[in-house]
Amino acid sequence: MWRNLLGLFSNDIGIDLGTANTLVYSKDKGIVLREPSVVAIHSATRRVLAVGDEAKKMLGRTPGNITAIRPMKDGVIADFDITEAMLRYFIKKVQTAKIIPPRVVIAIPSGITEVEKRAVKESATHAGAREVMLLEEPMAAAIGVGLPVEEPAANMIVDIGGGTTEVAIISLAGVVYAKSIRVGGDELDAAIINYMKRAYNLLIGERTGEEIKLRVGSANTLDEEMTIEVKGRDSVAGLPKTIIISSQEIREALADTVSAIVEAVRSALERCPPELSADLVDRGFVLAGGGALLRGIDRLLCDRTGLPVTIADDPLSAVANGTGAVLAELNDLLPYVTSNAKD
Repeated sequence: MWRNLLGLFSNDIGIDLGTANTLVYSKDKGIVLREPSVVAIHSATRRVLAVGDEAKKMLGRTPGNITAIRPMKDGVIADFDITEAMLRYFIKKVQTAKIIPPRVVIAIPSGITEVEKRAVKESATHAGAREVMLLEEPMAAAIGVGLPVEEPAANMIVDIGGGTTEVAIISLAGVVYAKSIRVGGDELDAAIINYMKRAYNLLIGERTGEEIKLRVGSANTLDEEMTIEVKGRDSVAGLPKTIIISSQEIREALADTVSAIVEAVRSALERCPPELSADLVDRGFVLAGGGALLRGIDRLLCDRTGLPVTIADDPLSAVANGTGAVLAELNDLLPYVTSNAKD
């Protein structure tokens, strides 16, 4: 009775605290918030001026007294105070008409340190959470895409996020092997920015690099190559400049970063116990995270590993949906919120 009464005044939530985007899952409503992990602050006073969608519009476009920053880097907190302010904003936004602070499940990369875990917990607590539980991202993603993690068989998930790529092999509700590399969507954007500067002396910003990736980026040969018009500043003349580039050029620019992701997957497969390897021959593995939407990444991984590769139905929401599943059955799924991965 007391638990039901508590639900009237509090709303447990799950948070996918991502480098690029933050998603919030409400126990009663599903995913209720999906906004960029960006905060705009006053440069002198560090007063928060905007968070999320509104702040992202300011990236690269602010006057000198305003700074638009991303407080998360490589899946971990880079700026404690700003992350706390961002979490407080998101929690307050979804916790309307509730009196008691919420219990919060936060998904974290499997490779972060104890100090980084403590920073996440403290940020959420200071932001208004009543209780904070941490859930490893690969486990959250596996649960979120519907893999039968409790079965005595191999379930492999590859979660390509903004700051990290998480590879995990799961069996009997435990992580048999986990590999986390600090390579993801941000690295892909940076590779495009560097290529434009190196090949064309064209300076572009983060938003333009991301737009190029989304519109013409690919990891494998396309049936029909595409082109895009890119605008930026000529680093030699110092004047605005427009060029046309092809998807083939962007694929070459992304090659090294994509190779790092492929190597992480192959490394996990090499460390997989033989019995579980036999399961993966038929089951293959599932791609989640925003990086799963890069054109041809599934075909490339299939070619390089020889295993079936499936892209999750909603890869961007996989981790958030996993935190929601843990919230729904918190007592039964409590083992998932303890760290049992080994590298």
